[in-house]
Formats: sequence, C-alpha cells, structure tokens
Amino acid sequence: MLENLMDLVKNFAGDSIINNPDIPNEHNDAAVGTVSNSIVDTLKNAIGNGKLSDVTSLLGGQGGDLNSNPLAQDIHGNVISNLMDKFNLNHGQASGIAGNLIPSVLQNLIHKTNDPNDKSFDLQGIIGSLTGGGGGVIGGLMDKVKGLFGN
Repeated sequence: MLENLMDLVKNFAGDSIINNPDIPNEHNDAAVGTVSNSIVDTLKNAIGNGKLSDVTSLLGGQGGDLNSNPLAQDIHGNVISNLMDKFNLNHGQASGIAGNLIPSVLQNLIHKTNDPNDKSFDLQGIIGSLTGGGGGVIGGLMDKVKGLFGN
C-alpha cells in the first residue's frame, strides 16, 4: 500500500515538489516519501486512537468536504510539520506544498479506493496495512463498518 501511495503522491508532486525551488532536486524522492509517510502515519494514529470509523468514512468517500474533515486536516498539518522538520522549510513554504498536494492526493486516493475497477487500493487492504494485518479480525470489523455506510 505504501508503494502505491508513494506513486500516487509522485503523480501529483509536479509543481508542489518536483518543480519547486524550495525542494532541491536531489531531495524530491525524500519529500515524496515524507508526504506519503505523513499520510500513512496520520491514518495509523487515528486508528490507534480509536478512530477507525473516521478513517473508513474518509477513505470510503463519506467524509464530506476535505477542507472541513478533521482527519484530512490532521493529515495536512502533519505533512506541513514533517516538511518543515525534514527540509528546513518555513511554515509558508510547507503549507503551500501541502495545500497544493494533499487535496489532490486524498481525492484521488478516495476515488481509487471506491472504484471497483481499480485494484491499486481497496478499503480492507488499506486498513489491513495500517493495522499490520489482523486477517479475519480486521475483515470482520471492516464488514461491520461497511454496513454502517450501506456498502
């Protein structure tokens, strides 16, 4: 899942990272990795804090407007913080990158997760990756959570 997410971030990283003079070219891959890891870590932390339904709601497309979704806002904030820490960017620079990149990545991730013809992401696989597997337990939880959304 992380590799697919990194590819997704890289696909949208053009002006935000690749063509951005604030990120030297030799650090482009590291910046893409930082953004990808920030997304994954935020989702893992949400699940660890008992917010599995928030994660499934967001990725299932029931999270509402990304600009007002608390989990999407957490992802945005963590991306900013990690870019500032790892690449010595100021808040404005990191915020510009996150503001241009995160909405597109999340919208595409949500679309791919819910597209039955796209096998690159699926909700149960993502949750399994975020929780370290869990097999039948996670599958059973996912079936219950999906039932909440009529899936």
